[in-house]
Amino acid sequence: MANLKAIRDRIKSVKNTRKITEAMRLVAAAKVRRAQEQVLRSRPFADRLARLLENLQSRMRFEDADAPLLEQRPVETITLMAVTGDRGLCGGYNSNIIRRTEKRFAELQRQGYKVTLVLIGRKAIGYFTNRSYPIQATFTGLEQVPTADEAGSIASEIFAEFLSEASDRVEIVYTKFINLVSCKPVVQTLLPLDPQGIAEAEDEIFRLTTKEGRLTVEAGDAPANSQPALPSDIVFEQSPDQLLNALLPLYLQNQLLRSLQESAASELASRMTAMNNASDNAKELAKTLTLDYNKARQAAITQEILEVVGGSAAAGG
Repeated sequence: MANLKAIRDRIKSVKNTRKITEAMRLVAAAKVRRAQEQVLRSRPFADRLARLLENLQSRMRFEDADAPLLEQRPVETITLMAVTGDRGLCGGYNSNIIRRTEKRFAELQRQGYKVTLVLIGRKAIGYFTNRSYPIQATFTGLEQVPTADEAGSIASEIFAEFLSEASDRVEIVYTKFINLVSCKPVVQTLLPLDPQGIAEAEDEIFRLTTKEGRLTVEAGDAPANSQPALPSDIVFEQSPDQLLNALLPLYLQNQLLRSLQESAASELASRMTAMNNASDNAKELAKTLTLDYNKARQAAITQEILEVVGGSAAAGG
């Protein structure tokens, strides 16, 4: 009977674990919805800003403007940003970014560049701190859905490094959301800004849907930039340099915010997938343990019957 009690206790433990993982999956699903709403709320400003820069680019040569964020200079020092989460239980989300950052760091060092790290998220900070990497700045405690204020504080750090020429290029390693079960670590150059990349293609939005009674997240193309073009006869009172020096920091902050939002959506989708897999595994394990329990219980009953029959036969003889 001791064996039966151990199996019962394990079945109870597995079922309790499944309740926890299922709750975490539902919480992640709700937060993915918030991430989508945040992206949609920030899109009108991003579209208007991109349209404005696109029109400015068509009417002037950015290359001739005196804009520090567009300055192309010989590269000696590179700042590498890595975006991870503060928590685990999200599959390979954090480890994939860490491996991609290590790989990029080694590539740049082999090419003769001096590389420093700006780390976002406790997982990256803990990993690289324990391995004595050159860390320039760290950021933790971001909202689950990053805000413009948080992106602004991070952007101020990299602005200062780039404008002071302490860094000649800034790259960011983050997770691009592809679909619910696929997130890809990518490397993007933030500074100096590329004038040809101002009017980027549409990004992706994330839709929370229900299929066969299960919550899922789908990625879809964002609508095209619907902001109207500037009239061709408009006259700017400010000089091109003043306009660019005012708009480009906003554009860079917006690019950083969108990278953080994609990373947040990828983390939540990875956590949904991991918790869904854990729930399924717990369900299968509970079925297997229940079957083992029934077999053991049947064996115990059979043994008791045999003992009673054997005892009766002995008494009758």
